[in-house]
Amino acid sequence: MFVDRLLATLVSLRHGTTHDVLACWFGVDRSTITRAIGEVRPLLAQRGCTVASDVRLRTLAEVIEYLGTGGTGIIDGTEIRVRRPAAGRKDRDTFVSGKTRQNAVKSMVLTDAEGCMLFCSPVRPGSCADITQARQLGLTQLLADGPFMEILAEAGYQGMGAQTGGRVVTPPHRKFKKNAPAWYEERHELQRKAHSSRRIRVEHGIAHLKNWRALTRHLGRREHMSDIVQAVATAARRSWTRCARNSTTWRRWTWSH
Repeated sequence: MFVDRLLATLVSLRHGTTHDVLACWFGVDRSTITRAIGEVRPLLAQRGCTVASDVRLRTLAEVIEYLGTGGTGIIDGTEIRVRRPAAGRKDRDTFVSGKTRQNAVKSMVLTDAEGCMLFCSPVRPGSCADITQARQLGLTQLLADGPFMEILAEAGYQGMGAQTGGRVVTPPHRKFKKNAPAWYEERHELQRKAHSSRRIRVEHGIAHLKNWRALTRHLGRREHMSDIVQAVATAARRSWTRCARNSTTWRRWTWSH
């Protein structure tokens, strides 16, 4: 049944359960579990993120169009450790991350102002810079040609603001590198903290993704990582529900179907 195959796929992604254990649980052969996960995982990856009962976002262009109605987005890159490529491969060094010095793949995450997942891109080798990945995905062109909006980003995306007409907002650039006046240091620190406090929501969204065992460290085929990342983003997509309790606003996680 499809429900059993879907359940096996979700358990594998969420808890990293091996195919042998899943086969014992479901009373089938290991090859049956492997085939079922291989069929369901791409379907989850193509499903996209549901932001409303009648709105589902599958591509970056759809996300930009959705945010163009007056929303604010936050982008950031996240890395997932993978196995080291075999010796002799020409692209072996491209998987070494310049940040962590480990073999990894990188994905670009885009959330709304509350940290709810809107888009998770296919992966690129770990040596790819954040801004390069964003340009390769066509984000610069989509923002330049689209309606005016605000996309918050970290310092790694500096330069995209000028290319997108100010739509990408990065931390303030430091003009004085040595012997800066005290008043400038104080103002720069306040501006940097104000930007970080607004952008921190994307870190919460990424942390929620990393709770899924499949994204902590991948020991399988790297060719499956794009489907795995997008499938987890689809399955883990949650929406904020604002409720009032005793005159206090609080947030509750609820599943989005």
